[in-house]
Amino acid sequence: MGVGTPSSAASVARASTTGRRRTRLLGTALVLTALAIGGTFLLDPYRNYQLALVAAYFCATAGLSLLIGLTGQLSLGHAALMAVGGYGYAITANALTDAGVDGVARFALAILAALGASGLVGLLLGLAAARLRGPYLAGVTLALVIALPAVTAVFSGALGGDQGLQIAYDDVPPALATIIAVEQWQAWVAIGAAAVVVTVLSGIRSGVLGLRMRAVRDDEVAARLNGVRAGRVKVFAFTVSAVAAGAGGAVLCFVTQSVSPGAYTLAFSLLLVVAVVIGGLGSMLGALLGSVVIVLLPWLIGTLTGAMDLPADLTQRLSGNLPVLVFGALLIVVTLLWPAGIRGALPARLSLRRRVSPAASSPPTPAPPTTAPEQPTQE
Repeated sequence: MGVGTPSSAASVARASTTGRRRTRLLGTALVLTALAIGGTFLLDPYRNYQLALVAAYFCATAGLSLLIGLTGQLSLGHAALMAVGGYGYAITANALTDAGVDGVARFALAILAALGASGLVGLLLGLAAARLRGPYLAGVTLALVIALPAVTAVFSGALGGDQGLQIAYDDVPPALATIIAVEQWQAWVAIGAAAVVVTVLSGIRSGVLGLRMRAVRDDEVAARLNGVRAGRVKVFAFTVSAVAAGAGGAVLCFVTQSVSPGAYTLAFSLLLVVAVVIGGLGSMLGALLGSVVIVLLPWLIGTLTGAMDLPADLTQRLSGNLPVLVFGALLIVVTLLWPAGIRGALPARLSLRRRVSPAASSPPTPAPPTTAPEQPTQE
């Protein structure tokens, strides 16, 4: 009478396991964030600027990796979602500047506006994604990024047309002005934003919602038969991914102090997809590796071509075409050698969390005694 039932004991065990998993996730996020911020003291201003770009792209690639890797929905328009976040941040920041609001309050309110705008667009795309699949969904997202320059031209009064929008200069807080440079401060802000976004996405990925996303990806019909509402899962995944992309666009606007349609082209949108494929679909570490690649590889190629003392006309042609060629070759090589991306080529011990099967999440329930012959157990 005073003894709990097996089902209640299993529920308590699952809740305890979930709590430990969340605590471990938050602890890991805090440690990695502290290490990244501490590492900025070892870098020069330009390297800190590159680190801030990596963090901004990391937000977008993490959301895109979750969307493609866990639900199987292909988006070719995440650059447009980053642009929505960037424009939302710039418009709100400029309005608050005119109203006399600055500092942390302006940044926080502008970030919230960017997340709200990108989340709304992602929700609308998610409603379409719930009814489309394959090339049809890819076509819808592709049309979004193609239409971005036309939208900015039509609403040039609010969006600035081809020139985009400039925002007020965000200087280092007075308490830190004597310790760090502005590039290091921008890197700190970008790292903090990326840490929040990736921690939330990691929690979704390892929780019940992540299991539902995988179920919809693997077999939508079977998922529906098991009570999973596939449409809602798809809408939620697209909305969350769009919010992550919007956060990346807002951080990029904060770092560069501007936003324009020329920064969010179709080539850049496809580059985000290449980044998550090279890094490893569905993996936060893979999204980070892909972000590092798309920031450092063009810089490395430019450095090497500049050191070769090539003719000026050849250098000009290579500067636009050689990075695209290298990215294409890298995509082919990684796909052939490591189908799971660079993340799949790393040792298993580098994984940030131990994978535990759902069956191991709760203690086994003892079988009732029986007189029948023993049957082989099924794993």
